[in-house]
Amino acid sequence: MRLLWLLATLVALTSAGVLPDSAKERFDNFQVYKLTIKNKIQLAVIEKIGELTNKYNIWKEYDERSQQVDIMVSPTEVQHFKELLRFNNITSELMIENVQELIDQEQVTATADSSTFGWTKYYELEEIEAWLDEVLAKYPSVTEEFIVGQSYEGRTIRGITISHKTGNPGIFIESNIHAREWITSASATWFINQLLTSEETEVRNLADNYDWHIIPVFNVDGFEYSHKKNRMWRKTRQPHATNECIGADANRNFDSHWLENSGASSNPCSETFAGDTPGSEPEAKALVEYLTKIKDNFKIYISFHSYGQYLLSPYGHTKEEFPENYDDILTIGKAFADAIEALPYGTVYQYGSTADVLYVATGTSVDWVFNELDKEIGYTIEYRDKGRYGFLLPPVQIIPNCEELMAGMVALVAKTKELGYL
Repeated sequence: MRLLWLLATLVALTSAGVLPDSAKERFDNFQVYKLTIKNKIQLAVIEKIGELTNKYNIWKEYDERSQQVDIMVSPTEVQHFKELLRFNNITSELMIENVQELIDQEQVTATADSSTFGWTKYYELEEIEAWLDEVLAKYPSVTEEFIVGQSYEGRTIRGITISHKTGNPGIFIESNIHAREWITSASATWFINQLLTSEETEVRNLADNYDWHIIPVFNVDGFEYSHKKNRMWRKTRQPHATNECIGADANRNFDSHWLENSGASSNPCSETFAGDTPGSEPEAKALVEYLTKIKDNFKIYISFHSYGQYLLSPYGHTKEEFPENYDDILTIGKAFADAIEALPYGTVYQYGSTADVLYVATGTSVDWVFNELDKEIGYTIEYRDKGRYGFLLPPVQIIPNCEELMAGMVALVAKTKELGYL
């Protein structure tokens, strides 16, 4: 009996991602569905099964405007899941038939760069940090490293400052707070490279006239884990004192309306677990301390995420209230979206407050900066796509996504300056 108990515990711990030496998790025949949710009962059912993280995984939380949720389903649960949908009259659309196939396609191909750092594949943490070292060594007069702090597992959270002259207004970018959103660090590194190497007039204007503070990979533990063990890992890697599930959603762990209005979860197994207290995650705590220290050095705060094609602004905790300068925030958002849509790709971004355009999300980094550091301009960018690939955006789309980012940022900064915030 004791042997059976030990075996059962071992299986549970392995499934929860607790064992550090467990094999790399595979997602053969896992499927992703887009669900249309019509009422609170349907939503409660999906949110409940979404917490069974060994069987289901919420990819995109409930969007009240579109009434949709994206959810990944284990092959062992597909039949039961379909019966659950029928019983609750929930309509669905199959978006991804086999998640592992898309994961395999993300890996290095014959066309991917191998000897030099480029943007035709996704890089691991060690490779990104080695590239960052090269950049710092190559451009010592205009770049400087900054250290945010240490992760739970003891990794250093690193950033780079790009400054061509004193007195420039600052812009802070935090990327890859959610581990599985690989397009964010790919975009951040590409953006850094453009600021240092591009000769295009608009890009040179951004580089020369603004100070840039950029963290390419913020959730270093989770990002490493997403490469080495579980491609779909989202959270941090700090164990929970009373639960076998690991990590918290670092972007729900900031002390700004923390855990209010169902904008995060108190369940340690949830993908949106807010932590036991605000700042319980050492990564979030370190960022708060660092940003507080340099708060006079930046005017705009941007957080890189995926997916869904949104430019989201405060507030996340309520759609009943809006910032005093919300009209300006929307004007800037429209400039960003229009610039991206004008490119040959024709990609459409929605813009507006997080709670109004997408869903209630509390304890986020952007809202904390906006509310606690009294910044007037802050956005979350949710990159490509709308769910065809989700977090598994093919490497061939890295450059197009980055080109959209640059067009959007040029317009965003120009409009922000025009409105007097810079």
